[in-house]
Amino acid sequence: MAAICRTQMQRFATRGMVARNAAIARPIACNAASGRREMLASVTLGAASIAFSRNVAAAAGADEFVTAPNGLKYKDEVVGSGPAPAKGARIKAHYTGRLVSNGQKFDSSYDRGQPLAFQVGVGMVIKGWDIGILGGEGITPMQEGGKRKLIIPAELGYGARGAGGVIPPNAALEFDVELVAANAKGGLDELAEGVQKAWKKATSFLDAV
Repeated sequence: MAAICRTQMQRFATRGMVARNAAIARPIACNAASGRREMLASVTLGAASIAFSRNVAAAAGADEFVTAPNGLKYKDEVVGSGPAPAKGARIKAHYTGRLVSNGQKFDSSYDRGQPLAFQVGVGMVIKGWDIGILGGEGITPMQEGGKRKLIIPAELGYGARGAGGVIPPNAALEFDVELVAANAKGGLDELAEGVQKAWKKATSFLDAV
């Protein structure tokens, strides 16, 4: 009997030790698993935070205007691949103009289906347009095919006088400008080119003689 009792006691003791070890091991395993989950959650949140910050920074950069010393603000929405206009060149540009104060559109060449043709840099348009397209004074020139947003302060626009009852005095203006042609031909140039083509066609028979 004593032997049996000792055996049973040993068995009970062994079971108790296993139970105690299991009881100790379970919290350790749980703590380890919990630690891994917390670490994984921390890494995931960190990566998400970095990605979010990058997206916010990219969005902020996309919306950022460059402000020149003269107060004009510009942002290139499309950088053209063609040439930049020279001072005095006859260019063609599409545009839409709005009042900064309320976003009201006051003019658009797109609505007319015809770009505006003028000599750039010689005062044919408001100064903000000349500088905003031609460049200078801290502003890079536009290139043909480019699209640029301009925010023009009143002193580079129509000033204290306004314009035609449409643009109030001292109004800041916002323009979406598309440079269609950096060196467009004028009426006389087009006429001369037409005459030259007609003459060449009329005298083409001479080439065969």
